[in-house]
Amino acid sequence: MAGKASIVIVTGLSGAGKTSALNVLEDIGYFCIDNLPVAFLPKFIELSGNFSPTIKGIALVMDLREEHFLKSFPTLYREIKKSSTALELIFLEADDQSLIKRYSETRRKHPVVVKGSVSQAVSRERELLQEIRSLASYRVDTSNFTIHQFKEYIRKIVTAGDHAVGMNISLLSFGFRNGLPLEADIVMDVRFLPNPYFIEAMRSQSGLDHGVREYVLGHPVSRSFTERFLALLKMLIPEYLREGKSYLTVAIGCTGGRHRSVAIVSVLGDYLREEGYEIALAHRDLKTE
Repeated sequence: MAGKASIVIVTGLSGAGKTSALNVLEDIGYFCIDNLPVAFLPKFIELSGNFSPTIKGIALVMDLREEHFLKSFPTLYREIKKSSTALELIFLEADDQSLIKRYSETRRKHPVVVKGSVSQAVSRERELLQEIRSLASYRVDTSNFTIHQFKEYIRKIVTAGDHAVGMNISLLSFGFRNGLPLEADIVMDVRFLPNPYFIEAMRSQSGLDHGVREYVLGHPVSRSFTERFLALLKMLIPEYLREGKSYLTVAIGCTGGRHRSVAIVSVLGDYLREEGYEIALAHRDLKTE
């Protein structure tokens, strides 16, 4: 976002962390305003070019505390976004249990007025904000963040380049004979690829060895799979980041977890690093002699 988004609008569910996000943005040099009325947004953007060049950006919290927000903001944001690439929207959310707990601890009145409990107000607000949520550049679920993790995540979003450096991405090889890795978000089975195990000279080697890797990737089906799966990952990673996911583990499995899966994980790691992503590699079932 750095270098292309000078104005960040923070919105979302009440109790999801908008004030904390604004504090982070102020700490890193943004000019911050809480609860800006919707009617002021076009003029504020117009005047933003007159701000001091020492200001890294402008951060605005806008939400349904302002009476015209729900009715006016979606249309206005779409219109401004058409002519301004220097505008991004961060939507903060959390699960119902977390939001109810936070309101119980602070004893603040929920801004959505409904008859009944806080849980009903939380549910109603979630319904009301669905359209605005769909407009967001980033959707961040704060349910499981500590305050320090949340602040670091927001900092990474606004200081990141075009890639998902705000996400911890792990590529893991494994063998199906030893069971699925429980930590995996995505599992891909590569047992359809040619198996070096049946070549005696390669049986004791692994996918980290040059010859094994060349053998696995030397077949057309392997090259086609790698190209297509890489394209899928490059599409999915920004979407996971947009949804607020901070960790992503992609597991590649073959029979024993020694040859094919190791080779594919290694080459995927090389390609993704070339794209600018920070990647951690692990080989669960690769036993060194």
